[in-house]
Amino acid sequence: MSSATLVSVQEYLAASFRPDRDYVDGELQERNLGERPQGRTQGRLFAFLFQREGQWGICPIVEQRVQVSPTRFRVPDLCVLLASDPVEPIVRHAPFLCVEILSREDTVIRLNERISDYFQMGVRYVWVLDPLARRAFCYTPGEMHEVLDGMLRTNDPEIVVPLEEVFEA
Repeated sequence: MSSATLVSVQEYLAASFRPDRDYVDGELQERNLGERPQGRTQGRLFAFLFQREGQWGICPIVEQRVQVSPTRFRVPDLCVLLASDPVEPIVRHAPFLCVEILSREDTVIRLNERISDYFQMGVRYVWVLDPLARRAFCYTPGEMHEVLDGMLRTNDPEIVVPLEEVFEA
């Protein structure tokens, strides 16, 4: 078993990575970026939300560092802030929504850890999209359900996204 080289929060924040990495308790963790289906899904969802940001009072952001705890930073595929949230170089207030788009290499263990971090921070919704299976799941604290009616939803503010707008045919 190899041991990871620990990095301080200050070193992580001063560094830049392409693609950016999560920082978990001193360890840098690579993110699975996937392939074309993941990238297209991310872009289509961002475009859909971006076009409605004024209407819904939201601010969607792609691959933004989010400090979920003093020693943990996550980089969700997409996050949605409320328009009234503070503008910060690194998000330190809980986003309203975090979105993870699955790739073939993602594991349930790592996904569950990310979702747990988001909820401990105070995130209200997490959407998990699987573009290869064309399935979506909505998580709220203590609950998870598959989106079976074809519409991703949140409340307060109400956001409604038809999956047909997000997944390519």
